[in-house]
Amino acid sequence: MLQVADAVQAVRSGRSLTEVLAACPAELRPGTQALSFYVLRLLGSAEAARALLAPKTPPPKVDSLLVSALALLWPCAPGAQPLYTDHTVVDQVVSAARKRAPASAGFVNAVLRRFLRERAAIVLAAQASEPAAFNHPQWWIDLVRADWPDHWQAILQANNQHPPMTLRVNARRADVLANTEAYLARLAAAGIAAAAVGPLAPQALRLARAAPVGLLPGFADGDVSVQDAAAQLAAPLVVSAVAGLPALPPGARVLDACSAPGGKTAHLLELAELDVLALDSDAGRLTRVQDNLNRLGVQAQTLAADARQTRGDGAWWDGRPFDAILLDAPCSASGIVRRHPDVRWLRRASDIGQLATIQAELLDALWPTLKPGGRLVYVTCSIFKAEGVHQLYAFLQRHSDAKQLEIAGLTGHLLPLTHNGGTAGETPSVLDGFFYALLIKDL
Repeated sequence: MLQVADAVQAVRSGRSLTEVLAACPAELRPGTQALSFYVLRLLGSAEAARALLAPKTPPPKVDSLLVSALALLWPCAPGAQPLYTDHTVVDQVVSAARKRAPASAGFVNAVLRRFLRERAAIVLAAQASEPAAFNHPQWWIDLVRADWPDHWQAILQANNQHPPMTLRVNARRADVLANTEAYLARLAAAGIAAAAVGPLAPQALRLARAAPVGLLPGFADGDVSVQDAAAQLAAPLVVSAVAGLPALPPGARVLDACSAPGGKTAHLLELAELDVLALDSDAGRLTRVQDNLNRLGVQAQTLAADARQTRGDGAWWDGRPFDAILLDAPCSASGIVRRHPDVRWLRRASDIGQLATIQAELLDALWPTLKPGGRLVYVTCSIFKAEGVHQLYAFLQRHSDAKQLEIAGLTGHLLPLTHNGGTAGETPSVLDGFFYALLIKDL
């Protein structure tokens, strides 16, 4: 419990959960991650309840223990089972308080026992506020409501669901359809239930339950990778014959401008024989790109550089134009918060404008490096229109030689709702929230 409370406290103070978990002892990491995810998905509710139970904010270490416990004691959705009994939660948290802040153990015990006595009334009172009802910061709720007035509640609710684990079968191993069917059989033989996602992402398989990658047949040999179905749409838009465009020829020169951790880079090379330059501004993150390439047995040139620096001192571009560019731009990650529930609590409203400025700078810097007739695929894992359609329209106004190609179901904003890539009523959605734009440079 102390590890979970420390992780929650770190996120509330502005640290990434990924960073915190990396420092967690290996034997405690899986459990700490699972419980931290659970608490962070209910953090708005837990904070509102703590404010009702103890209006004066306790010291951070005590407060994090309290909100973690309140999240674990929060009523489950219909049909769901609590992770632990009420008695176990209270006992474990009070024991943790005795170790962390002995003088506060009695206070913690009293607050939690009052919550259990008055749970229904406190839950009702707490959920009068939108951050507690939807478990997102108020500014985030307001922005989603403004951008998606017909879907805002469904989007926020989807963000609190557990995402599916989706695989990408390596197209280099055989014909995609045959290989996908063959890998489904291998999973079944290993006791892992899965199903094909369908024509939207022909290499994608959705597992009925998440599984450690060590249990996936052939994972170490590169037969399969873990990648969300929405992320699997990027490489085909860059490489394949789409919207009247021919497929890229063998040896085509392709830039993956913000490549880490390398999933999309590898997917490009699974689909075609290409000359790929994988850039990333963080040299350390390029190690993960190279690890992915090595596991899959494909090759690309990797380079640590700011993709915006195409001219002047420190420029990375050698002047040779690219046949295609994939720009998976830095963004708010608002479309993948079900996978990273800490993101909503780390972001600030001011971040969106700052990120949109970086995205515009990247688009403007990279456009001259694309050859006439070439294609640029702009991607963000965001549902915010400032990072998607508004960014696209502003770019088109600045560049008269750019043309947008729209493909139903593949470009535009893909929302994490069940009608996107899933069957009717399927929960959760097979897709994370993404934005895609396919841009062509006039000849």
